[in-house]
Amino acid sequence: MQIPHAPARDTGGMGILDAFFGPKAPTLHVAVDEGVGHPVILLHGLASTSATWDMVVPRLRDNHRVISIDLLGFGQSPAPARATYTLEEHVASVERTLRSLGIRGRATLVGHSLGSLIAARYAARNPSLLSHLILVSPPIYLPGEAVLDPLERFQMEAYKKLHSYMRTNRTFTEAAARAASLLVPMKGGIEVTEKNWRAVSLSLEHCIEKQTAVTDLAQVRIPVDAIWGTRDPFMAPAGLRLVERMRGVASTKVDGADHVIREKFAEEIARLVDNPSPPTTPIRVVKEKA
Repeated sequence: MQIPHAPARDTGGMGILDAFFGPKAPTLHVAVDEGVGHPVILLHGLASTSATWDMVVPRLRDNHRVISIDLLGFGQSPAPARATYTLEEHVASVERTLRSLGIRGRATLVGHSLGSLIAARYAARNPSLLSHLILVSPPIYLPGEAVLDPLERFQMEAYKKLHSYMRTNRTFTEAAARAASLLVPMKGGIEVTEKNWRAVSLSLEHCIEKQTAVTDLAQVRIPVDAIWGTRDPFMAPAGLRLVERMRGVASTKVDGADHVIREKFAEEIARLVDNPSPPTTPIRVVKEKA
């Protein structure tokens, strides 16, 4: 059953570092807290909400405590006027929210797209709280000078130019999101509105364009599964290859899947929650059904 929550309150800002209690961050909206058992925490991606996980939650709640959160500035979570939506601010708000939930035992943390970058930093900072990290469609973008292949370097730079254009051209981005939302099976799966525009544009700049995912993952000491679709337009081959080769990371490719978590994608995510891959497992490819 979905639990009721009080309306989110704007805290007015992120505050300063407190020596004892850490960053003063707002508590986020918990959209789903269902089931009993091993805890599984779900973090959605950019321009989305906890609705991202609509096809995943039913596959987990019979055997797990499933917690789905709206990220800072998205869905029903607060959007503080002073927030700049850095990775640190996103992680601090997730940390505070999870502390408030009284989670027992080590949890599995699952992040989609932007949520996967936040999840990687959270896992690096909180090694004693997690048992397994799952990165769904992680947008791993490297500096151009770090990519040797000229075509892949061009592709990486193209992603960065597209992101810059999106965050500086609101009308275009809102129109593109409206069009894309018609192809998404869940309401709230993609949304760019006046309410979340600052969160979208600043999270894109500070978390995706200026990301630290590779260095964060290098500090993670728990099993990591990375999973993505072969038709995902946001996946950069050079970045994915680097993640695939990292210590402790196992990879799964879902043939025919795109960036959105549809039925087959949801099945594979649920499988990984129950069966974490050994770190040395070869890349697993899930074929489309004939």
